[in-house]
Amino acid sequence: MKPNVLLITLDQFRGDCLSSAGHRVVRTPNLDELARNGVRLANHFSQAAPCSPGRASLYTGTYQMNHRVVTNGTPLDDRFDNVARMALRAGYAPTIFGYTDQGIDPRTTTSKDDQRLSTYQEVLPGFNRILNLSEPYPPWLEHLKQNGFDLKGDYNEALRTEPDRHEDLSISTFLTNEFFGWLETQDAKKPWFTHLSYLRPHPPYAAAGKWSKQYSPADVDLPIAASETRHPLHEAFMNRAGTAAPKTESDLREMRAQYYGMIGEVDHHMGRVCEKLRERGEWQNTLIIITADHGDQLGDHGLKEKLGFFDASYHIIGIVRDPNNPQTHGETITEFTENVDIMPTIAEAIGVPVPLQCDGLPLTDFLRGTKPTRWRTGATYEYDWRHIYIDDSDNGAANNWPRDRRLERQHLTVRRTRDAAYVQFGDGSWLAFDLALDPTWRTTFDDPQRVLPLAQEMLLWRSHNTERTLTGMLLQDGGVGRWPEGVAWRNKN
Repeated sequence: MKPNVLLITLDQFRGDCLSSAGHRVVRTPNLDELARNGVRLANHFSQAAPCSPGRASLYTGTYQMNHRVVTNGTPLDDRFDNVARMALRAGYAPTIFGYTDQGIDPRTTTSKDDQRLSTYQEVLPGFNRILNLSEPYPPWLEHLKQNGFDLKGDYNEALRTEPDRHEDLSISTFLTNEFFGWLETQDAKKPWFTHLSYLRPHPPYAAAGKWSKQYSPADVDLPIAASETRHPLHEAFMNRAGTAAPKTESDLREMRAQYYGMIGEVDHHMGRVCEKLRERGEWQNTLIIITADHGDQLGDHGLKEKLGFFDASYHIIGIVRDPNNPQTHGETITEFTENVDIMPTIAEAIGVPVPLQCDGLPLTDFLRGTKPTRWRTGATYEYDWRHIYIDDSDNGAANNWPRDRRLERQHLTVRRTRDAAYVQFGDGSWLAFDLALDPTWRTTFDDPQRVLPLAQEMLLWRSHNTERTLTGMLLQDGGVGRWPEGVAWRNKN
């Protein structure tokens, strides 16, 4: 029988914020226990920020340079395969509790009045959304109202005031309970494929109930200070509302304490989920994958939220429990792994071919305890800010194609190895950080003998990951080579 598949995203969960990763403040007993019953990906990276771009890479197994979801609001091209469509082909009925932050391809609608053209918070094609927790979280707000808290539809206020209510009324508790209710209706002998998409520890930095008091601001660690010499983009973000970190130490400490509290709560719910699977006798037949769409600067380098080139925004949680490979349980994988690897890993676990579009590699060898013959030597991620220049004005960059190419210059790519990080900006500027000398990303270098190999690595990354769906076959002798999926007549007897 095929396994159950449980794909869990914890929105904005930094990779260093686990006690099993050595964090001196955060306590994550349930995630640590899950890692002991699976493998922990110590150097796991998202491929883009913010939410929509990062999730597009996770759901399609492709880098941003290929899927081209560059910001919250960019449509996802309908031609792409994704984890839900793949699960359908494998015989599952994929469901989701939460959100996927993927906007529709405008070519798939026939009406200019289609409300989906006004939001990026649509569900990924292929998923049956059992619980809709896209903004403005209507089921949760109704749940709060029924319990005496009428927020009049103000979802931001509902999140901001989570510390004022009991944690049993939190958005994370609500999602977990709704999943449990659905699970009780499922035939334990029939495999299911479910995505739990938790909002927390995403801002506002306000943990629910007792979790808001779990960490004293006086006891938390302080962020990495910004360097004196900064790239103009870094400087701009440090002076921009919404991305600039709090200016006072007390506010920084409070932000971090609340973030850690939110992590404590989602850790608690991960423990509840694992216990429920044990109660139902499904623990030994459920592939569990926990990751995030991106990280959080959390005050590091004078920034908050997810943006730019520092790895705090891209180094994320990664835990995989494969019940079929107990021989590796408890191991920590230190090689660089990426969110684009998740779709290929699920494909092999459920017995379907890895789609040719996938840029990622299956983690299967690691899960089995064997070292892949070839593996990446660094992680690569991208960030794009062209949305600043997109509008409907006569002189907007979006409306002056093909002569105005400003949109195509507002991006960066990072190649991050163990010892260095190379940042290439779309305007031609670049940075190189010496991580061996200074892992805090505050020391740069410009030695050509060190910079050139990093730049060449990035060029090779681009050349090796360009679109390949049809490039592995030739139209000769009836078609030879690597055929794409979707040629219906080839599967007929």
